[in-house]
Amino acid sequence: EVMQASGTDAVHPGYGFLSENDDFARLCEKNKITFIGPTADSMNLCGDKMKCKAAMLKAKVPTVPGSPGLVTDVDDAEKIANEIGYPVMLKSVYGGGGRGIRIVTNDKELRAGYESVTAESILAVGKSAILVEKFLEKTRHIEYQFARDIHGNTVHIFERECSIQRRNQKLIEQTPSPTVDAETRERVGELVRNAAIAVDYTNLGTAEFLRADNGEFYFIEINARLQVEHPITEFVSGLDLVKLQLDIANGEPIPFKQSDLKMNGYAIECRINAEDTFLDFAPSTGPVPDVTIPVGPGVRCDTYLYPGCTVSPFYDSLMAKLVTWGQTFEESRTRMLAALNDFYIQGVETSIPLYKTILSSEEYKNGDLSTDFLKRYDMIERLTKDLKKEKEEKSEAALAAAIIHSEYFKSRVQNNTANNSNWKYKLD
Repeated sequence: EVMQASGTDAVHPGYGFLSENDDFARLCEKNKITFIGPTADSMNLCGDKMKCKAAMLKAKVPTVPGSPGLVTDVDDAEKIANEIGYPVMLKSVYGGGGRGIRIVTNDKELRAGYESVTAESILAVGKSAILVEKFLEKTRHIEYQFARDIHGNTVHIFERECSIQRRNQKLIEQTPSPTVDAETRERVGELVRNAAIAVDYTNLGTAEFLRADNGEFYFIEINARLQVEHPITEFVSGLDLVKLQLDIANGEPIPFKQSDLKMNGYAIECRINAEDTFLDFAPSTGPVPDVTIPVGPGVRCDTYLYPGCTVSPFYDSLMAKLVTWGQTFEESRTRMLAALNDFYIQGVETSIPLYKTILSSEEYKNGDLSTDFLKRYDMIERLTKDLKKEKEEKSEAALAAAIIHSEYFKSRVQNNTANNSNWKYKLD
């Protein structure tokens, strides 16, 4: 009604909210309003994990071993789990953003996990259907940006490494991935192009994969929208992805070929969340009396924060996307550390201290990433030690400053015993 009343020609759904709601996209189509994204049918197919998986298998895009169809009974789920072997992942067909997922290692955990995933799915969308998939240990989460126009032109716009996560939700993304070489990039990129064609996708989307420890890539899903982390792709490709979305939605062909695209430099994104790392990443909400946003060459910060704003409990905990670029990975990493140090948010707990610990770790610097990175390398424990060390260093610095201050004023006091009285005569 709002769009009709305002004479809207087109709508960009952003991310979250209605961005992957095929009913909304279909309503736009029905009312001759351009939805800047895929068609409603394509979005519906991408959102149905089982149908999407079937389309990928038909297109010869490798998928994670698991149930051949939807699982609607816990006994069937247990049978499949024992056939493919534990650990397995229970995944709601209607889940997203890391929700509706449980990793289980035995029959008892499976039954409890099945119940909780079902409840989460019903609470979120009013229905439930579950997939059972083999859980691949020490995997990396690598996704590919792609674009396809109504003329059939299809390109991938390189990969993004999104392995550092908590509760299956991304925290830090980077591109290029330290584990993807030029040959792999093109090989998997061809799978991505095939995936986009398989679901008749138009506009921009993201194909997500798990990379197993043996180097094999397995398709997970297609995100039928612009991703939160798209700025890092813009940095290394030189493209304005939102403009590209608008042009494709306007019926224009993609203005470049796959061979025209070249990666330039390295980019990292940290999702600045309002949450308490030490309370299992519980949301932290309330007023923000003061804030300092980092700026500088190769630094970009997309945020709603301003002095006096409020972090609401009713929305996602993401407050800002902090992105840095450099000619080398090390330049991008050190810029990010400097930007994190400059980022000041008063009033709520944030994920900034955790990111400083992660980016300073040898494992991160060496590219030894995995979806269980936080647990595998005890990052929370390391953060505790880093904060304790930082507190001690500040105390020592304050003490040193106090001593210097005291000595300085002592040196200004003269030991003068001369009689400076203005009285001519003094009586004893």
